[in-house]
This record gives sequence, structure tokens and C-alpha cells, in this order.
Amino acid sequence: MSERIRVYVGTDRSQLLAVKVLEHSIKRHTKRDVEVYPMLDLPIPKPKDPRQGQRTGFSFSRFCIPELAGYSGKALYLDADMLVFKDIASLWDIPFDGAKVIIQEEIPRDRQQIAKHGAPPQRVKQCSVMLLDCDRLDWKIEQIIDGFDTNKYNYEKLMYELCILDDQKDIKYGVPFEWNSLEYYDKKTCLIHYTDMATQPWVSSRNKYGYLWFNEVRLMLKNGSLTMKEIEKEIKLGYFRPSLLREIKYTKFVPQIFQPFLANWHESLDKGKEYKPHKEVYKAKKKRKQAIQAYEEALQKQEKVTK
Repeated sequence: MSERIRVYVGTDRSQLLAVKVLEHSIKRHTKRDVEVYPMLDLPIPKPKDPRQGQRTGFSFSRFCIPELAGYSGKALYLDADMLVFKDIASLWDIPFDGAKVIIQEEIPRDRQQIAKHGAPPQRVKQCSVMLLDCDRLDWKIEQIIDGFDTNKYNYEKLMYELCILDDQKDIKYGVPFEWNSLEYYDKKTCLIHYTDMATQPWVSSRNKYGYLWFNEVRLMLKNGSLTMKEIEKEIKLGYFRPSLLREIKYTKFVPQIFQPFLANWHESLDKGKEYKPHKEVYKAKKKRKQAIQAYEEALQKQEKVTK
């Protein structure tokens, strides 16, 4: 009997329904036993220096996984804004070869440079898809946050370089780009990552590959694993755009050539309803920016006093 595939998903409340869509796509493409655990509102301490704080509500959640898994067996970390098209077993079964974690291999050169609204100028390697050997990871989130407070490392070193591990011995760069396709899709794609917040399908009608997410949603509505009432609830709470209902109903019948006009139609509805994408996320970002400004001003005053 094959082991259960444990998938821990980093999310905040605004993307909880997106996690449900992701889970459906995972289970639809595999015969293996899969359990999906949304990591929502974990009790993660805040660094004393706000400059080292979480960039999202779940940036540090991945470091809680070994403890959540009882420091036993394997685990897979994913972000909420993803969709799967192939058997997750092929990702799960990548051998560790002595490493403690497996993260993404080098991003293909032609996928690093992008010209897209809401996207960064260049894609960087990330740990948004990560396999963990929980038996060999003694991570405790309190100790990891303490590393910021004792100036052992900063946010970038932790998140982009996994500096709490030995790069030569503990990290394997073995997750293919196809299993973390950043805003890209072709017939080889196993997992698409809607990483650009401004154009995620549930907040924008401008995503080139948004139709893939809608295909999954329509399947769920058809088989009863998702209801329109659930979607309406997310819209009412301001997490999903109002035009989502209209796009679910009509977009599949419209030829691709007319999609830009349809996107304008959807956007006009959202503006009329005064919808603001990721309102809570940007509110938290503003609050963090203010905290950083106050912190830096306090440091400057302290430096003047010591001089």
C-alpha cells in the first residue's frame, strides 16, 4: 500500500476557496490517497524588525510543516494560487537522494523575462513548491523567527536561499519547472502557478490562462463539489470579483478573439460594484510599510542620541 500524500497549502482567508479548487484538481488527476491541509492563521511570532516580517499572511507557514506533520514522513508544500493537471505522484515520488528538502530547479531562460501587467521584471527561483523530509527537519517556527531577531539572516536569505539548511547537503534542486509553471501553460505543464496577484483568475479577467481555472470550477459545479452559493459568499465578502459569476456562465461560449472585449465588460461590472482586488492583502501591506517607516525613524533617532 502506497503512503498517503500529504499536501500542506499556504493560504489566507481570501484564497480559501481557491485551495478547494486546487485540491479538486490534485485529486482528479491521481489514484493515490491524498490529504490536503490548508494552513490558515497559524500562530507565527512576528520578528522584532518589521522589515523581516511576512510578505503575505502565510510566507513563513511552510516552516511549520515538519512540526504539523509530527516530524514524521514526507510532506509537500504548495501555495494556494495553483492548479494541477498531472498526477501529483510524479512530484511526490522524486527521490531526496540524501537531501532534506527538494525545491525548484533553475527556471528556463525564456521563462525568466516577462512583460505582463502586475508581474515582476524577472521570475526568481522560489520555494512555493517544496518537498520536505519531516523525519530529518527539526524546524521550530519560534527558533526560525528568533534568527531574524539575533541578526543571523534576513527575509531574503531565509525565503530565497533557505539559509537555515546546508545548500550542498540538505537542498536538492529537483522540482521541474513544469511542476511550478509561473504564469505559463503548455501541454507539458503539470502545475500552473498564478503567482501575479493582480491577475489571478478570481480577482481579474485579464489572465491569459484563467480559463483553465474556470474549467476546473465548472467541473466542480457540475459534480457538486462546489456550489454557486459558496462562490457568491466569497464575492459578498469581497474576496472574489463580482464578475466571476458572469464569467462562469458565459465565457466558455465566447470565441477567443472576443475575450478582450469580454474582459472589459467584466471589469466595468467590478468597477461599478467598487470591487478592490486583494483589499485585505494590500491593507496589511500598507500597515507593514508604516511599521517599517516608524521602525527606521526610531533607529535614526537612536543613532543620533548615541553620537
